[in-house]
Amino acid sequence: MLEDQTARPDGMSPHIPAQPAAEAPRPHTWPEGYPDGYAVVDVETTGLARDDRIVSAAVYRLDAHGEVEDHWYTPVNPQRDPGPTWIHGLTSEALADAPLFPEIADDFAARLRGRVLVAHNAIFDWSMIAREYARAQLEAPVRQRLCTIALSKELALPLPNHKLESLAAHYGVVQQQAHHALDDARVLAEAFRPSLHLAASQEVRLPLLACQPLSEWSDAVVPRGGGGAPGGGGMSGSYGRSWRPSRKRPACPYPNPGRYEPEGRLVQGMRVAISGDTSVDRDLLEDRAIEAGLHIATSVSRLTSLLVTNDPDSPTSKVVKARSFGTPVIDEAAFSQLLQDVAPAPER
Repeated sequence: MLEDQTARPDGMSPHIPAQPAAEAPRPHTWPEGYPDGYAVVDVETTGLARDDRIVSAAVYRLDAHGEVEDHWYTPVNPQRDPGPTWIHGLTSEALADAPLFPEIADDFAARLRGRVLVAHNAIFDWSMIAREYARAQLEAPVRQRLCTIALSKELALPLPNHKLESLAAHYGVVQQQAHHALDDARVLAEAFRPSLHLAASQEVRLPLLACQPLSEWSDAVVPRGGGGAPGGGGMSGSYGRSWRPSRKRPACPYPNPGRYEPEGRLVQGMRVAISGDTSVDRDLLEDRAIEAGLHIATSVSRLTSLLVTNDPDSPTSKVVKARSFGTPVIDEAAFSQLLQDVAPAPER
């Protein structure tokens, strides 16, 4: 069931021919600090929720200058309804004999190791990959990711929107089979190369973000509404939602004591916001904070006591607001230490 085209210099499947892309001028000198290699990734999934599964995965390995080294593709048996078959085309019958994720985890990891993961809306692909590895009690060997949407914004490309087809059209890359993981990865690889050259020629700082592998996992099933039968055309309840649905939590019983004082203790009632990837599954980390008497906030305001993030330099809305409000920012490791000794709420 696995397809490995390592021997092919163009990295293409015989059934999906490469298309010429408009190239940006290659810079005379390459910026120091740019990565040594990239893994352009696309995964198709059963849906967008935190309990959804990968049904196919593809990787194009690129060298430091964005040239294709090889590619790899595999379907994956999700051990459940494959979800939106009208999108990815993979039915229960087609996936019945496909390998399970733990069976392809090592091959997948070998193509990711030592490289920057590149994807279109990379937080989604990375989150799905990290969760699959956590379920398999393994760790994905990825330490940085690069989102091509963020890179397009850094380069101020004149795109009508940030869809993959718009980026492909800008560089003259022709899509052969949309929402097939292998072809989507090919298209992205061909569009990423000229973007990378353009960034290098302008000495643009690449929007690299840290990837925090999950060390704990809670596979709470998200309720699905009115689902269609396996392989049918009914809309999957999770598809079209955020991949990480919000959970209704009880109100914090303690008043907000104000901002966290650096080097001090957390105090029950403090409002804590979390941004970006966490090494402990986000819901577990939030549950620990709530059990300690803290208030988990979904956004950052002037009342926020503390922001927890492993990417303090990322331009997310929470980080930007925290900086503008002067809200203290710490990483997950420091927050986990502070959770071990939370001060009781002051008497009213």
